[in-house]
Amino acid sequence: MQIGLVGLHNSGKTLLLNTLAGIEKTEYHKSEEAKLEVIKVPDERLNNLTYIFNPKKQVNATIEIFDIPGLRVSDDGKVRITTSFLNNVKNNDALFYVIRHFENASVPHPMNRINSLADIEFLETEFLFSDLSFLENRIEKLKKDILKRKEDRLTKELEVIEKCYEHTNNELPLRTLDLNEKDISLLSGFQLLTLKPLAIAINFDENSMQDASSIIGEIKEKLGQQNLEIIPFSAEIEYELSKLEPEDQQMFMEEYGIKESALDKILRTAFKVLGLQSFFTVGEDETRAWTIKKNYTAQQAAGVIHTDFYNKFIRAEVVHYDDFMKYKSFSKCKEAGVWRLEGKEYIVADGDILNIRHS
Repeated sequence: MQIGLVGLHNSGKTLLLNTLAGIEKTEYHKSEEAKLEVIKVPDERLNNLTYIFNPKKQVNATIEIFDIPGLRVSDDGKVRITTSFLNNVKNNDALFYVIRHFENASVPHPMNRINSLADIEFLETEFLFSDLSFLENRIEKLKKDILKRKEDRLTKELEVIEKCYEHTNNELPLRTLDLNEKDISLLSGFQLLTLKPLAIAINFDENSMQDASSIIGEIKEKLGQQNLEIIPFSAEIEYELSKLEPEDQQMFMEEYGIKESALDKILRTAFKVLGLQSFFTVGEDETRAWTIKKNYTAQQAAGVIHTDFYNKFIRAEVVHYDDFMKYKSFSKCKEAGVWRLEGKEYIVADGDILNIRHS
């Protein structure tokens, strides 16, 4: 699964991705081709398990991040949504808007403004138009098909599509519409843009960062989406921070009053928005964080490790990370009653430590 970075040109998307990937700073993205990087997801829990077990290696979970070329000014002097841009956006499982909120004359905003709310509304409006156009055409086609052959499947689909059309016609993104699992499954193949899970990262500079909290509060109120994840960050500061040695990083963070790297929070949020979680395996050879979808069963999680583990699954030895860190050993976890055996239907929790028994 992958998450797409979406934004206007000169928003800081590419610098953000390069910093996450540990790539040296380069010129702003001038290519029309999107760029994909596989990024390690930081996890303090995995670091702690590695310290305890002292294995030969540690393997972090990863996430695929897609940098979609930023929207530019066209020949008529306006920023326009292109077909190639929309296609790049559609190919992602979730979206992360990267929004600019800093002044820099050397890298001008394509619309010659610094207004983070307006930039968000521009993207949301364009994506709503795209969805609305698709839904309108789909309704027309379904009505014609129903006249030719009266199938319950087509009638049910029409009901869902009309509900979505009404919602988007009221200028509301589909992610805010109450849809059940069957509805979502039906819509999944259509790649509707406003149905995709969304988070937002707003790129501040050193001067504007002090206003981040109030700006984000205003944006959530205006959008009417209080649960929307909006993360303040500074691409330039995070890049400079990433080039320092660990001890110098701590001094740098203290100087700027930074409690935690925003990059870590951005990656965790991307993981969350994609509906992913981690379970751990530990031992002398390696400690590893495995990526699974939420609500995966123990048998499905076993299959992520190896297909044979799925087919030959017997039981899973389970202890949650929090319980393990309390007792620091499996034997003491057993004595405390927090180590247990679970069957194939057990729903794996984020942070479970698993050992798969198989035939």
